[in-house]
This record gives sequence, C-alpha cells and structure tokens, in this order.
Amino acid sequence: MSTVKYIFGLTFFNLVLFHFPFYAYVLEHIELGTLDGVLSFFVVTVALFVVNIFFLSLFAIISTTFLKLFGFFMVFSAPIALYFMSTYNTILDRTMMGNLFNTNSSEALSYYHPKMFIYLFMGLGLVYLMRKIKIQKSKRVRLLKYGLGVTVLGVLILYINASKWLWLDKHAKNLGARAMPWSYVINSVRYKLRALKASKKQILLPPATFTNPNEKELVILVIGESARAKSFSLYGYERETNPKLKKEAIVVLPNVHATATYTTASVHSMLSYKGSSSDSYEPLPNYLQRQGVEVWWRTKNWGEPTLKVAHYQRASDLKEDCMGEGCGYDGVLLSNLMQNIKASKTNKILMVLHTTGSHGPSYFEKYPKSFEQFRPVCKTVNIKACSQEELNNAYDNTILYTDAFLASIIEKLKKEKGLSSLMLYISDHGESLGEYGLYLHGTPYAIAPDVQKEVPFLFWASPAFKKSKDLEELSFKRDEYGDANIFHSVMGAFGMKSSIYDKELDIFSK
Repeated sequence: MSTVKYIFGLTFFNLVLFHFPFYAYVLEHIELGTLDGVLSFFVVTVALFVVNIFFLSLFAIISTTFLKLFGFFMVFSAPIALYFMSTYNTILDRTMMGNLFNTNSSEALSYYHPKMFIYLFMGLGLVYLMRKIKIQKSKRVRLLKYGLGVTVLGVLILYINASKWLWLDKHAKNLGARAMPWSYVINSVRYKLRALKASKKQILLPPATFTNPNEKELVILVIGESARAKSFSLYGYERETNPKLKKEAIVVLPNVHATATYTTASVHSMLSYKGSSSDSYEPLPNYLQRQGVEVWWRTKNWGEPTLKVAHYQRASDLKEDCMGEGCGYDGVLLSNLMQNIKASKTNKILMVLHTTGSHGPSYFEKYPKSFEQFRPVCKTVNIKACSQEELNNAYDNTILYTDAFLASIIEKLKKEKGLSSLMLYISDHGESLGEYGLYLHGTPYAIAPDVQKEVPFLFWASPAFKKSKDLEELSFKRDEYGDANIFHSVMGAFGMKSSIYDKELDIFSK
C-alpha cells in the first residue's frame, strides 16, 4: 500500500470508528434537517479531515516508520479513550489530562470495568491487522505536495463557508476535546508545557523603596473583559452607556491600545514590567507582595499568570457572603470589599478585580435583568442569527453594567475620607460585533480590526491621592496609552522607586 493511501485510509477509519462522541455532540448542537445544519456538519467534518491529513502527512515526511508507529498508537489508544468518553461522559481537555497524570494507581483502577476489555481487545485487534499492512515508501516531496494540497483545499472550503466559523469558534473547545487522537495527544502536551512553565521560577525583580512608607494608600485595579472603547459614551459613543461614570470626576485616557486580542496575553502584558506577554519576570502582584504591599486578587475570569499573593479569591469563594442581584455577576467581586480593606494593618494595599465584563457570545448573561435597558436583546449564543440591533443592544447592556460596577467602587472609596485611593480600569482587549464579518475577539493582532484593539482606560482618584501626585498639573494627552502603563503607574501610585521603574510609562509622572 502506498503511503498516501495509508494516510487516507487511516484518516477515514479514524473518523468512522472513533468519533461517535464527536458527532453526537455535533448533532446535538445543530439542526441537521436545515441547510444551516448540513453546512455546519460538512464544515466540521472537513476541518477534522484536514487536521488528520496534515499531521499524518507530517509524520510520514519524518519517516514511514514513525507514521506506522503513530498509527499503532492511534488505533490502540483511541478505543480506550472512547471507553472513558462513552462510559463516564468525559471530554479529554487539558484539565482532564491533568487529572489523568495526577491519578494514582488505586484511583485509576477504580475506573476499570469488565466492559473496558472489549475496547482493549478492539485496539489490540486493530494493531494486529495494521501490522500486516506493508507501506511502500514515498518520496518526501510527493508527501509534502499531497499534504499541502489537501490542507489548502480544506482551508479553501472552510473559507468559502466562513459563515460557520462562529459556530466552530463557539464549540471549538468541546469539539477539540472529542477529536481522536488529537484531543488527548495535544492536551497532554499542553498540560505538560503548562506544568513545566509553572514549575520554573519566576525571575525576581530588584527591590523597591517607598517615598511615603507611612501613608495609607489603596489602589484598586479593575481588569475588564472584551470592552471596546467604541461602545463607551465616555469615548464618544452616541448611546449613553456610561451614565453613572460621567457624573464622577474621572480621567478618560485617549488612544488606548491593548497588546493582544485575547485575555491571557493581555493580562500578562499589563502585569509585566516590560509590557510583554512572554517574559518570565514576576508579575506586578507578586512583585508588590514581596515589597510589603498587601495584594488581593479577586476574579470571575481566568488567564492570569502564576500568582503568589496574600489573598486569592474566586467568585465562588465570595458568593457565600454576597447579597443582592449582582452576586451572579461581576458584582460578586465587591462582596465585603471595604471591610477587608479596613481590616488590613498594611499601609499599602493593591486590590485587583478581574471581571468577566462583556465576554461573548452570551452577552445577555453578563448583567442583571434590571440593566436590560437597550431592547430588543440577542438572547442566543448564535449571535450571527440575531439582528445587528439585537446584538448591539445586548453588548451595550454589558457596558451599562460595567459603568454601574465601576461607579459603585468609586462610591465606596468616596466614603473613606482622607484615604489616598485610586481606581484604575482597563479592558484586556476589545470585541468585534459583526464589523468586517468578524465576531468576538482573538483575531491575529496583525489583521485584527481596531475594535478588538482599542480599549477603555480610565481612573478615579481621591482628593488625598490627587494632592500627593499634583494631578491638577498633569496632562493626560500622550500619543498612546496601553497595557505597558499599568505596572509603572501602579508603582508610581504607591510612590515606589526601583531600577526597573520607568517614569515614561507612569501616567502619574511629570
């Protein structure tokens, strides 16, 4: 058998024999009797086919022996994975692979059932049959042409059916965790790489001193999610999406650009003294904690770097003591906020609130019913099926809730007379709402539209803070602001001096 036929045959049987959970999920989330459903089924099959051909061709180019060994591994391991997926309804994502690697022998044995031997013998039988197949070696150039040809053709088909990308994006995690054998192969590698990165020591930054160590100072850093400047009335949006903040003495910074279009990279950048998403230096919270600042990290989101702070609280931890309609939303992050701050014996406090903000596509689930001011609202995750008006309304309601959330923090701080306090707000990235046919975020930065890059960045300062920093004399009209300003501006807010401090990036520096 030629190598090309082997690759094609292995791909075909992989799709037919081991993808029952995959297609069960697909059929559960489409209407196959409609043209839209048929197209979704077709596109996801093409995508799966292309992934298989691409990797198998790559393995064949490395060597025919490597391809055959991987084929043995595939047909032996896939039935076992299929057993766990069909028996326990598990999906083989990175978290599940982590559970697998951290399971001891006694726990592992508890999952076994006599039925598993059926799948085990199936795998062994397939390996036995495949051993009898003789593969004729092909020239690497021919294999490269074949692999590239099929991949290009598949990508072209996917491009023609670009309207289905939104569906693929929405279900990517669940589909990827059910694709054999790539789900457990790739997610095992992802887990190991993440564990390796986490095990590496962060590079410690040089020590810092405080110009006013005995003064009580509080900085609240609010990290927004998927908020675009274009939808803030504070930035000129025709709708009144910031009715509460416009009444406050806030400073709205112009020309703000995120460094990435997805959360993990953006958050890493704003917490990095280099403003980079890939360096190994300790992030801002860890650095401040080491310098004697009491750091709190409250989150209803994810994507932060490895943190070593005094207090790390997830929304689930805070919900027990939360009261009111905001407890199911970002409002939960304000639970006992000032009580914790007042109870602190430390002079310097950093409180980070990582919100879920305006993360799509379920915008309608990001705010309480009382904030549904703009109607009608898109109430489906298939946002492409909504009208532009419904989509804009749902998204704008999330901004309206963010406005109230930030205003609530300001009201709490205003009650603390004499306290030098600061609230900084910046979104991790923006969001596409159908512009240029794009939705959500995550588009490669080089080709991402401005609405995914331009974000709101604003702050409120107490009278004591303004006095200490002479804010009345400062001009906030730099050419550009962004993630890189956060690290050094927080240092500046605390009056910290260090060899890494860059006053050019500190928005409070003269």
